[in-house]
Formats: sequence, C-alpha cells, structure tokens
Amino acid sequence: MELKLNRPICFFDLETTGIEVAKDRIVEIAIFKVFPNGNKESKTWLVNPTITIPPQTTAVHGITNEKVANEPTFSELAPQIYAMIKDSDLAGFNSDRFDIPLLAEELLRAGVDFDMKNRYSVDIQTIFHKKEERTLSAAYKFYCNQILENAHSAEADTMATYEILKAQLDRYDDLDNDIKLLSEFTTRKKSVDFAGFIALNDEGKEIFTFGKNKGQLVEAVLEKEPGYYGWIQGADFPLYTKKVLTAIKLRKLNTK
Repeated sequence: MELKLNRPICFFDLETTGIEVAKDRIVEIAIFKVFPNGNKESKTWLVNPTITIPPQTTAVHGITNEKVANEPTFSELAPQIYAMIKDSDLAGFNSDRFDIPLLAEELLRAGVDFDMKNRYSVDIQTIFHKKEERTLSAAYKFYCNQILENAHSAEADTMATYEILKAQLDRYDDLDNDIKLLSEFTTRKKSVDFAGFIALNDEGKEIFTFGKNKGQLVEAVLEKEPGYYGWIQGADFPLYTKKVLTAIKLRKLNTK
C-alpha cells in the first residue's frame, strides 16, 4: 500500500559514534524522501564526526575513523540536510527515541534552528513492537519476506524501514494510512523535548520529569528558582532540551 501524504515525508537512518544523544556524533546519514505525488528522492552522506569512533561501534556499522577522515563535517553538510527535510514529516526505526533527538542535536550544534513543532514523526519500530515485538531485520523478514542485506548500513536500513511501513499498512486494517494518525499511534509519551526531561501533564502543561522538581510545573519552578534555568543551560543536557526550556521561559516573560 502506498502512503497517503499531504506533504513529503523523509525516512532516515543514522550511523553514529555511540548512543548518547547529547555527546555522540553522526558518521553516516541516509534520507529517503517520498512526495505526495509519488516522486522519490534519496541521498546518503558519510560524515566526519570530529571525534573518535570507538572500535566497538565500528564493529557494529563497519565505519572506521579512516573512512570518514576526509569526509565533510556535519556543520558543513547541515544546510543540504536541512534543505531536504525542512518541508517534511519524519519517519524511521526507533527514530523518536534516538535518530530524531540526535539529528536535532547535530542541527542545533551547526546553528540550524530545528524543531518538530509543525511536523509529525512516525516511528516504525513502535508500530512493529505494538504489533509483533521484533528487531529491524526480523521486521523486514516478517513483513516483506526478505533478508535485510547490509544491515547497519544507513541506506539499507532506511529503505527497509520505508518498505516495512507500507507492508504494515497492508497487514493491519486498523492502522490508518494517515501521517498524523500514525504519528499519534507511535508516540510513546507526551514529552515536550526529545529526551523526556520535560513532559506534559494531564492538563497539557509542561512539567519536569527528573530531579528535585520532578512533577512540578516548569513555569512555576522557573519563577520560584530563577537559578534552575541557568543550571540546566550550563549542565550536560541535550541542546534541544535547553531550547525548549528557553522557549517556555520567554513565553512566560511575554505574558507578564
């Protein structure tokens, strides 16, 4: 089943130096863009992460420090990458918890003011886990009856993810072929930032989810403890979390 789209959607996958969103870097990114008229566009970049790729990570995706030594950095590639995704919804396999947060960190670090405010995200892994409980390779075998060659290659994983979503729509009659509804189905929790440090309570208001102010309204904490904002900005929190917190602070100031 082909996707019903109101605007483009970009399926993407990252290979990285590790799994820490705030610290690790992209070494390969593949984007497969599908347009509402059925046209498709694909692009893959190798990236010099500017930090060392640990041997245990190279053992997973096969990308060595030598292979990316002469490739462009993410900051150099950021304008091209953002130009490809800026008008699109996003989709991937475990993308809500890892790929989108890490991509956002890299874009913000490169000076691109990226956010998810006006776009949807569809995490194909969540559909799979809610329906079948498997891994990407098993999902590809289960839904498409094919063996995933070159697993942990960003391009292969991206194309497999796109094919899996189409097969999921064919298989599950109760799964709506609508990006907004798929986004709602694959959203695990009501977090405001990707990392889940700020979430929405039952009344739709932002609260902290960690530390001494866990469960407290963000606006109330910032008013009661002005230094808490500065502490978060100076600490090792993801850039997107800091961006969200700044937006809440500015919104509060503008309503006074």
